Amino acid sequence: MTLELSRSLKPRHITMISLGGIIGAGLFVGSSAAIHAAGPGILLSYLITGGLLLLVMRMLGEMAMALPHIRSFTEFSRAGLGHWAGFVAGWLYWYFWIVTVAVEAIAGANILASWLPGLPTWALGLVLMAVMTAVNLLSARSYGEAEFWFASIKVAAIVVFIALGAAYALGFTQGAGFGLSNLVSHGGFMPHGGLAVLAGAVTVYFFLTGAEITTVAAVESQEPARAIAQMTTSVILRVLTFYVGATLVILAVVPWDRVHVGESPFTLALGAMGFNWASWVMSAIILTAVLSCLNSAFYVSSRVLFVLAEHGDAPTWLVQLNARRVPSRSVWMGCAAGVLGVLAATVSPAYVFAFLVNASGAVIVFVYILTALAQIRLRRAREQAGSPVPALTMWLFPWLSYFAVVGMFGVLLAMALTKDLEKALQASLIALAVATGAYFVVRAVRASPAAAGGTEVAK
Repeated sequence: MTLELSRSLKPRHITMISLGGIIGAGLFVGSSAAIHAAGPGILLSYLITGGLLLLVMRMLGEMAMALPHIRSFTEFSRAGLGHWAGFVAGWLYWYFWIVTVAVEAIAGANILASWLPGLPTWALGLVLMAVMTAVNLLSARSYGEAEFWFASIKVAAIVVFIALGAAYALGFTQGAGFGLSNLVSHGGFMPHGGLAVLAGAVTVYFFLTGAEITTVAAVESQEPARAIAQMTTSVILRVLTFYVGATLVILAVVPWDRVHVGESPFTLALGAMGFNWASWVMSAIILTAVLSCLNSAFYVSSRVLFVLAEHGDAPTWLVQLNARRVPSRSVWMGCAAGVLGVLAATVSPAYVFAFLVNASGAVIVFVYILTALAQIRLRRAREQAGSPVPALTMWLFPWLSYFAVVGMFGVLLAMALTKDLEKALQASLIALAVATGAYFVVRAVRASPAAAGGTEVAK
């Protein structure tokens, strides 16, 4: 009998989960590195990357409508390409989010330590992990409610920031507006050339990762297929509005060459506008963003591991649900990863954090490529079988589907040619090789005489 997760997430939860999964510290802090590298041309980087992800999400929407029984984002790869793709995509996706748990736990602990200097960072990190674990063990509804409020704070902060910055740049609050002159008056719109814009698109790609969380969370809503179809396209458009709008305001308020890597450009812009409280407020908002991403990472990693276990691709004891229909053992796996990350970072803060960030690297690009290839194959199969056309379809099929695949391979090529991203790509290729090798090992074990005789090799 198939175990059913709860159906307690409401439309408002799904909406804010889809936004909150993308709007994180990458926007509030990480955008400083992107602006520094590409200048105002980073706006084009956002549009290029956002366009690629929009195509991926549209393909997901089509597959969700055509295959409403699919219960996880990575399972579309299994449906379209075979069990090997479901195994590889599932484990890579779980790996990506379990690393994210550790990264966000370390970041959150460091922010709390700056507020409470008398307490050790590792202790604050463990308290943070305990709280997030408790939230995710309670129910899907508790996760959704927490994420709703986390995401609402982030969205409200960005809207207020855009309004304040636009008023300042246009002269409504400081007497003499300067419009968009900063975009071209400090070395031009692309001060480092077009290649820097393409390299910036690679960095931005990872900021925007997480839109597909909608397809994971929707399984625990009352109308999964409808929720996915409604959100797959709109989520990227909304996030692009926030990212491009906020970055445009930052660049209009302060020259791009005043942005320093590692410092929040939001704080810099608010300070330039005369808001002396900016540093403390942005620190609180960044903490909210970190907690939101940590919450989502907990949730997604546990659900993906649950689905892998259902298919026998992970130990079957992970399938167990608690009384609130939460895969509790999978949640505890996320807790363990976060605790190990916090403790390791205590011993070697700089090395561990950098290692974890590089470890996730291009993993999500591999998963998206498998997803796009699965959509192409599934669409071809439906057309050959004469199946009814789903209510939502990919635009200009097959050309835009092919374009998305080529574009994502272009992201990998850009990583290989960008010195700062070489290690991240290498680490991701190792992860891909390990996941692929593990599939063939598991298949060989299943095909062995002992397995045929009834041994539960999945355990």
